[in-house]
Amino acid sequence: MKKLIIASMLILLAGTLAGQQPGTASISNRPQDQLVTVSTANTHLIYRVSGRDGRLYQAYLGKKLSSPDAILQSRTRELQAYPGYGAGSLFEPAIRITHNDGNPSLDLIYRGYTTDKPDANRTNMHIMLSDTIYNVNVTLHITAFSKEDVIEQWTEIVHNEAKPVTIFLYASSMLNFDAGSYWLAQFHGDWAEEMKSVETQLTSGIKIIDTKLGTRAHMYQTPVFMLSLNGKAGENEGDVVAGTLGWSGNFQFMFEIDELNTLRIRSGINPFASEYMLYPRKSFKTPSFIFTFSSTGKGAASRNLHAWARNYGLLDGNGQRMTLLNNWETTYFDFNEQKLAGLLDDTKKMGLDVFLLDDGWFANKYPRNNDMAGLGDWQENKAKLPNGLGYLVKEADAKGVKFGIWIEPEMVNPKSELYEKHPEWVLKFPNRQEVYYRNQLVLDLSNPEVMDFVYSTVDGMLTKYPGIAFIKWDCNSMIMNPYSAYLKDRQSHLYVDYVNNLYSVLEKLRKKYPRLPVMLCSGGGGRVDYGALKYFTEFWASDNTDPLERIYIQWGYSYFFPSVSVCNHITSWGKQSLKFRTDVAMMGKMGYDIQVNELNEKELKFSQDAIANYRRLSEVIWKGDLYRLVSPYESDRAVLMYVNESKTKAVLFAYTLNARYGETFGKVRLQGLDPAKTYRIQEINIFSEARRMGPPDSGRSYSGDYLMKIGINAGSPTPLTSAVYEISE
Repeated sequence: MKKLIIASMLILLAGTLAGQQPGTASISNRPQDQLVTVSTANTHLIYRVSGRDGRLYQAYLGKKLSSPDAILQSRTRELQAYPGYGAGSLFEPAIRITHNDGNPSLDLIYRGYTTDKPDANRTNMHIMLSDTIYNVNVTLHITAFSKEDVIEQWTEIVHNEAKPVTIFLYASSMLNFDAGSYWLAQFHGDWAEEMKSVETQLTSGIKIIDTKLGTRAHMYQTPVFMLSLNGKAGENEGDVVAGTLGWSGNFQFMFEIDELNTLRIRSGINPFASEYMLYPRKSFKTPSFIFTFSSTGKGAASRNLHAWARNYGLLDGNGQRMTLLNNWETTYFDFNEQKLAGLLDDTKKMGLDVFLLDDGWFANKYPRNNDMAGLGDWQENKAKLPNGLGYLVKEADAKGVKFGIWIEPEMVNPKSELYEKHPEWVLKFPNRQEVYYRNQLVLDLSNPEVMDFVYSTVDGMLTKYPGIAFIKWDCNSMIMNPYSAYLKDRQSHLYVDYVNNLYSVLEKLRKKYPRLPVMLCSGGGGRVDYGALKYFTEFWASDNTDPLERIYIQWGYSYFFPSVSVCNHITSWGKQSLKFRTDVAMMGKMGYDIQVNELNEKELKFSQDAIANYRRLSEVIWKGDLYRLVSPYESDRAVLMYVNESKTKAVLFAYTLNARYGETFGKVRLQGLDPAKTYRIQEINIFSEARRMGPPDSGRSYSGDYLMKIGINAGSPTPLTSAVYEISE
């Protein structure tokens, strides 16, 4: 229910929306300072409205206060919540705009707020600001998720000037902190080396994390960060803010420390080459910045984000997932119907749910026999699939498994019928040689005709073959040639319009196919964010499936994304044992990309048993609370566990990465259990029953109190070995 907070504020707002310019006289009629408070179960974000100048200031962000009104008596330094350029601030603004008369300044005054509650857990707040002279209105939208301790922020800009205005900067959020020191954990990488973590102390000046890649935008920098206040936070101690931007294109995080050691964090779309012409009475909405505050370290921050993602940020986040067999490493581009039919048999033999046909199944004039040709021509290749996809869908159904398909509908090879017919649909500079990445170009999704083509490609396939039960949606190229023939003199709209139009296509598909499982892939983890994940059930974390490397990659993703969303496959990468590869993949959404016919009898039996174990324990792994116990960045091993909500079941993963001569590992203290319950420890995924009797603690029972204060021996000191333990009340 809408709630009016200050009646006079609503009158001012109504006048503004009706086209009346709010004058400075209204400021003198304001009451004394007042608070605008955003609350979750354990966090307060508090703004102060100044009775002196009418501006909105951030007064507090942190652990929930018992008496927030005490903020009114404080004399702490406060910074504007959403400062405009040219309004007296000497530091980075949140918004910059040029008016019809050429004036580049914006002075935003608080006009009031409204709230509504979609349900008992969520509170929406809409804080209205407007310029003192010009008819520009900015609304700060804030949703507080109480149980998850997560806050989502985004901004909406509207104006009533006579002609379009140009917005050069449009932050989703501006947060301010006043601490003794700041430590920033960021995540970066490249193809096959995603989510490398580095933590450094911020110093005076500006640090920027951003990307300018357009599509596959997160290839080098991931739109996430963890900020520790007053020293480095640990897993279980310290004040930490974990933030991420829900945007699948160019993003920017700006961290600025001023002369008084105050930190400003600006989050949003990267303004690089993206000034936007905003027409009168049209709305510009920024993507969401999602963050959580934890006073008990990084582990709690991650669990907050995981719970939020399962409930709100990920498509069907609390639903089921299917395990699959992918043909890529078995066949690459070289396959036919007979070979694929055999892989359907392998899918069933392993006890998996879905067979996924990867790249290479399409195009005829320029057949897709390598990555040089065929992208854009989405008809079955007659030489490989003379009976079409329908034959494979029926064969899969007859064998008791489901059929999935790989597509890359945003891309085109220059060597394709689509490129020949519609060269104007491709992003490329006029009068310059085309620049390719992976032998392909990006289609111009700013063009409505291209949007229709992408939608029709997917919808047409699903309409013709309704038995398709899974899609892998890939995106392998960045925007190497950022020029749209369609946009003409509005080229700076490209990076923004591309992403928004992609979301429009996905939204339309989701309305027609709301439950279809779709994997988000982008040359590995090049497009992983909560702007896209609302349309996808999972994402491909990296093309690097070497299990040793994957421990670090999956560990990095675990700070921000729940395990149910992270696809991990057992493949031929790496020289580690099948057990090690399986145990690493099991800590997320497990799948296979191996040649099943090359497994010997023991390997096949082990895999079938592991799949059965995974199916039995997947609810705990996907939806349980994650506890990172021993970090691979700080030790020669990695240990983590998942605990279900009722604390009756847990799964512990232990990986030994390396071991010096004579090195021994001490007991690992568990977390998240009920100290009053008694738990039985049982090792699973044992490759051979004759291997050994099991570790000393396997088969024994201990109290939760003992396990969390003393711990157990987990894993072995042998390098590149692993162990998985089922922990049951």
